[in-house]
Amino acid sequence: MAILLESYSLMNYYKRIPAQRRTLKKKVKAAFLSNILVFVAIGLLITGSGISLYDWRANEVANQHAANLVYEANHNIKHTVPSTIKPSASTIANYVVAPTLPRYLIIPRLSVNARVLPVGVNAQGAIETPDNIYDTAWYNESAQPGQLGAMLIDGHVSSWTAQGVFYGLKALQPGDAIEVRGGNGAIFTYQVVETQVYDASNVDMTAAMKSINPSKPGLNLISCAGDVIPGTSEFNERIIVFATQG
Repeated sequence: MAILLESYSLMNYYKRIPAQRRTLKKKVKAAFLSNILVFVAIGLLITGSGISLYDWRANEVANQHAANLVYEANHNIKHTVPSTIKPSASTIANYVVAPTLPRYLIIPRLSVNARVLPVGVNAQGAIETPDNIYDTAWYNESAQPGQLGAMLIDGHVSSWTAQGVFYGLKALQPGDAIEVRGGNGAIFTYQVVETQVYDASNVDMTAAMKSINPSKPGLNLISCAGDVIPGTSEFNERIIVFATQG
């Protein structure tokens, strides 16, 4: 009888071993998955912090540049009259810039296919404008194509005798595509988000230097708008089209 009881106990013991192993495996698996989730959460936190820090730095740089920045015709700044001679097809095709810089600006709705010239500021702190009404100009302290922050590109609305590259800027609608081609051939596509019109004496250059969506690379197009101020060659408004990539 004792032998039978002992055999029965041993059988029950060995039966419990697989169940215990399964329980142990479940615990190990649960702990493994828990650790993975912890590492993923830490990774996301670090990545998010890095992006936030990048955004903060980009905003700080934009604020610093915008603090003393004005747009061409403000404060009675005088500038030379731009050329109205259209660049030839070969001149446009042979135009070259550094690989990371914007080379061409293409706006299908406006039939714009223009060179993008790098410019800085003049002695008065105003962004320089293109020497030709058919060219555009990229402010060289703004972002490069595809970078977080915003590219700021300006262009002329018109001269006394001809319509400039940004004559139809007001016609752009949210969702319209704008394409920037880089010096290395890379293509960056942006979509219009909104358009803002400002009084010529009160242009928000801080907004002009930032992406309207800080989490996405931005492209801001700026030009004159409105009516010519009597007795001058200046317009009474400025327009900024805000677009983002992707």
